[in-house]
Amino acid sequence: MTNPLRRLLAGFTLFLTEFAITLALGTAGVVVFLALSREVFDQDAATFDAEAFRWVRHLLGPARQQWVEAVTFLASRNFITAAGVGLAGWLLLVRRHRWYSLLVPVVALGSITLNLVLKQIYHRPRPLLPLTSASGLSFPSGHAMISASFYGLLIYLAWTNVRRPALRYLLVAALAGLILLIGLTRVYLRVHYATDVLAGFTAGLAWLVVAIPLLQRLEIAAKKRFKKQLQTTEKQSI
Repeated sequence: MTNPLRRLLAGFTLFLTEFAITLALGTAGVVVFLALSREVFDQDAATFDAEAFRWVRHLLGPARQQWVEAVTFLASRNFITAAGVGLAGWLLLVRRHRWYSLLVPVVALGSITLNLVLKQIYHRPRPLLPLTSASGLSFPSGHAMISASFYGLLIYLAWTNVRRPALRYLLVAALAGLILLIGLTRVYLRVHYATDVLAGFTAGLAWLVVAIPLLQRLEIAAKKRFKKQLQTTEKQSI
């Protein structure tokens, strides 16, 4: 077998592997999300949500609302939009990585947009007696969905770019803990049911799993097209 044929076969095998993993994870995410939404609207999750309110209140303590609101702000649309613009600018201007700079707004803004669409589809009201002001609909949780996709993207960037294993694992664990904590704060503040948060995590992860491989393929295709155009230009100039 010749070397070009081996490279072609290796590339095709890698593509099939990535596609299969993406398809499996994306399908699992959609199945879990649909199962959660079915449970919510069959009213089978009322007991679970009520127990979650009590459990989270006991876990975080009854007198920590100010600290909780500071954490939950880290997944607000205003903060994520500003953080996304800043991160994309740093990746583009400092790191000179155009693909990462494109990936950030696609993941962040796409997650926000998808969440708004899903809220209008399910149209679930928020819980009664919230501890802080909140507007809009409840299912799925926007904070949970946005945190899962945006901070999940940071986990991906840390995992693929940080060389020191200890630092890489520390960053991944810290970001994963932040995602979980943001979800808990939404239940603590009684602005979302626990099922809203779980559905938000699932939908955000599913979006991330779809967006990253898709943009990777688009980047590869764009590079090949640019290289081909450059070769054609060089031949014409000779």
